[in-house]
Amino acid sequence: MPGADRPREAVLEPDLPIIDPHHHLWDRPAALMASLPPPKYGFEHVMRKVPRYLLDELLADMNLGHKVVATVYMECGSMYRAGATAALRPVGETEFVAGVAAMSASGIYGEARACAGIVGHADLMLGEAVTPVLEAHLAASGGRFRGIRQSASSDPDKDVLGPLARREAGLYRSMEFREGFARLAPLELSFDAWLLEPQLGDLVDLAAAFPGTSIVLDHVGTPLGIASYAGRREERFGAWRSSIRALAALPNVSVKLGGLAMVFPGFASFMCDPAAPSSQLAAEWKPYIETCIEAFGPRRCMFESNFPVDLGSCDYDVLWNAFKILAAGYSPDDKTALFSDTARRVYRLDV
Repeated sequence: MPGADRPREAVLEPDLPIIDPHHHLWDRPAALMASLPPPKYGFEHVMRKVPRYLLDELLADMNLGHKVVATVYMECGSMYRAGATAALRPVGETEFVAGVAAMSASGIYGEARACAGIVGHADLMLGEAVTPVLEAHLAASGGRFRGIRQSASSDPDKDVLGPLARREAGLYRSMEFREGFARLAPLELSFDAWLLEPQLGDLVDLAAAFPGTSIVLDHVGTPLGIASYAGRREERFGAWRSSIRALAALPNVSVKLGGLAMVFPGFASFMCDPAAPSSQLAAEWKPYIETCIEAFGPRRCMFESNFPVDLGSCDYDVLWNAFKILAAGYSPDDKTALFSDTARRVYRLDV
């Protein structure tokens, strides 16, 4: 796995401002680490490699040479409230991240603003009853709460998600879920969607039903190339592309360009030794990144780090180098959109 012992690449375009719209923070004590399943599926390798990723670790990555000016925190089940009701436990994550954001906003760690926006979790299956939970997130966030993410990732082959296979298919089509989803727009909250490529039709249907709610597709829709999909990524590319174009036809949807360093696409770069250089990553990811930019346009696309999860394939500086290689042919205005302005606008950041 990539790490600090690997020689660093020279940073490309070091003066290009970046807003990283998708990263996590966590601290996994020894007892929790001991409960992890055997390292079979991919994400467990990262958890074991990086049991702690808090402000110090994030700042170390942000200071590797790229000009990261701000970030958006993405929920990952971190620091839930002990003793709270099931509905309100996720508010603890927002309280925790708001504290990290306040530390960064003090300026004593540098000019960059970590966690300038916060996307948390709430169970939208609560229907109308989710409103107090959303309001609690807003109250706990120090004015930084921007939206909700609720994963719908599911596949008939349980080996695709492994221990992350936690729900049945069809969440985004559920009436109860949509009753809760309808509470987002009145509070000016967006929705981040994580689901797998074969499920993208569910998000097309949801986005069409709620044109007034801003929706962000995470990880270019997570194309699959593992388990029963192994060796079939190219075969399935056309279906993925059709779904991306259908989503792009809906103006309330934008897309995050990243997450391809995870295990799910099954690229050769995942967990390879020695670690893949940025040029290899860019070559592997190019069909997916270029298709999304062509469909959505740069002003509805944003590069994301998905760190520290994407450490399975590369370090933070290498990942952003790969993105800069992919964006080399775009105009300065388009690069600004892809690397910062789309994220700034979608998450309404004052940075």
